[in-house]
Amino acid sequence: MANIIDGKAVAQKFKNKLKSEIDFLKSHDLKPCLAVVLVGNNPASLVYVKAKGKVCEEMGITSLQYNFHKDIVQEELLWQIYQLNNDPKVHGILAQLPLPDHLDEELVLEAISPEKDVDGFHPVNVGRLVIGKPLFQPCTPLGIIKLLEDTNIDLSGKEAVIAGRSNIVGKPIAMMLLQKNATVTICHSKTLNLQEKIKRADVVIAAVGRPNMIKGEWIKQGAVVVDVGVNRLDNGKLAGDVEFDEACQRAAFITPVPGGVGPMTIAMLMYNTIEAAKRQRL
Repeated sequence: MANIIDGKAVAQKFKNKLKSEIDFLKSHDLKPCLAVVLVGNNPASLVYVKAKGKVCEEMGITSLQYNFHKDIVQEELLWQIYQLNNDPKVHGILAQLPLPDHLDEELVLEAISPEKDVDGFHPVNVGRLVIGKPLFQPCTPLGIIKLLEDTNIDLSGKEAVIAGRSNIVGKPIAMMLLQKNATVTICHSKTLNLQEKIKRADVVIAAVGRPNMIKGEWIKQGAVVVDVGVNRLDNGKLAGDVEFDEACQRAAFITPVPGGVGPMTIAMLMYNTIEAAKRQRL
């Protein structure tokens, strides 16, 4: 039976450490500040932004929220971001995705200063991650690495298989695992024999966004399974991308959904915001 990796507990432990650091920075007149840009009223985005604001408040990070109508024109949104780039009181900027279809998502992300890009999505930060000299790393992949480190899982020499090639999770976690000396395979919708590739993996990262797509019987005995998927089922319950109960019979360690990777994502956003504040002051 698998050991459950408690993302809530690990995230809380991490946030407790960050809280001490924030208190120290405040004693030196430096209060980290995160600005969140939200366009429209996407229900999921509203939930995420509210959760981020709540954690900021708990930890003593200033949280600024800029809400814009879904019909905002590209130029006006870019102007608002440029204003935040030039505001010395703002240390981190986050553009909540997805954006409405008429807006150029890439252009918006590139408009954010790399020094304030606490999501780690700017091409400069992506490039630095690839060459092994990261400035800011995307929050969900970074949270996965911290979970594995806290669980004392040695990645060196291990075969890691990632299901999903998104810019937000799949590609960056591949780079991070490579830097931990894992041997990495990225799978996607065109991959042949996905089942066989999963079966040989010492570490499985599931990030496809399809409930229970990865069958428990595919999991290698003693493997580590990190389930990034959060899918709403017809009965209203949440499910990951991996058949949890079945996978638990084979895996050595597994993250639950919810309560696994999710809490770590917000904790890493706080970490990046604090790092941004320190770098901009020094």
